[in-house]
Amino acid sequence: MDHGGRLEMAIGQIEFARRYTESLLADLTDEEWLTQPGGAATHIAWQVGHLAMAQYGLCLFRIRGRREIDLELMSSRFRKRFSRGTTPSLDGQLPVQEVRDVFQRVHAQALIELPTYTQEVLAEAIDEPYAVSADKWGALWFCSHHEMLHAGQIGLLRRQLGKSPLR
Repeated sequence: MDHGGRLEMAIGQIEFARRYTESLLADLTDEEWLTQPGGAATHIAWQVGHLAMAQYGLCLFRIRGRREIDLELMSSRFRKRFSRGTTPSLDGQLPVQEVRDVFQRVHAQALIELPTYTQEVLAEAIDEPYAVSADKWGALWFCSHHEMLHAGQIGLLRRQLGKSPLR
């Protein structure tokens, strides 16, 4: 498969995962985003914030480094709150609307930049996390896998909140 076909497939997977996640979020109230059901170790707001941070890391930062536009995507407080290794908590939780906005902004920026990445850049080696291959292509593949993993957690939280399954 040529570069264009591979890139189109990676972008398609990222878009599919996002559509699925958004379908799980569509009917949830702000209160439900912040509810940590009994026995649950997480809540919707943390899941979504973490997905925004992960997409930024996998599709933008790990591919092209930090850019000035990144300051408009999310605050350093947001990055610290939802980066890999953080734990869900309601203490100091950012407003739901801020989490939603960052989730949307990062995704929109990724869709702008992804088509511009060259074969040479995407072939550069990286450290984990990645899927399929240990290069920047692998970061793109991992983005959709990671989002689907967290979509599963969001789906479980929906059920614990009394919502019906969507699929």
